[in-house]
Amino acid sequence: MDRHDLLAIGEVAERSGVSVPTVRFYEEKGLIRSVRNAGNQRRFERHVLRRIAVVRAGQRFGLSLAEIGDALAGLPVDHPPTKRDWERLSRTWHDALTARIEAMERVRDGLSSCIGCGCLSLRSCPVYNHDDELAVEGPGARRWPAAARGD
Repeated sequence: MDRHDLLAIGEVAERSGVSVPTVRFYEEKGLIRSVRNAGNQRRFERHVLRRIAVVRAGQRFGLSLAEIGDALAGLPVDHPPTKRDWERLSRTWHDALTARIEAMERVRDGLSSCIGCGCLSLRSCPVYNHDDELAVEGPGARRWPAAARGD
């Protein structure tokens, strides 16, 4: 690897559109990696810019950093990913994203009968929890995810 092919952390941040602390955070989470030069400064291979673009896209699509990290773990770390590598990564997200899209469509389509839970129809409300009966199942919305899935 030619030292001219390596980018300083500030260059990576500027070119990727994220802050320097975000670059460090992504490295700490194992989403990207760097090498150290003789002065112990981080240097990044150019293909890290593509990995950061994938992280940011995954986050915009609603994927967690853990899901993104799992997908990136299948990419090579010692050389730029090939087209086949990227196709394999995109297939891993396809089903998860399709399921989320379908759930969001069900929520969107059900909004006409539930006005943001200032509920006008408690008899047909998919998330109404009469007398807090669902508290025994734990914190958080217990029915809403099921309603979104169509259960």
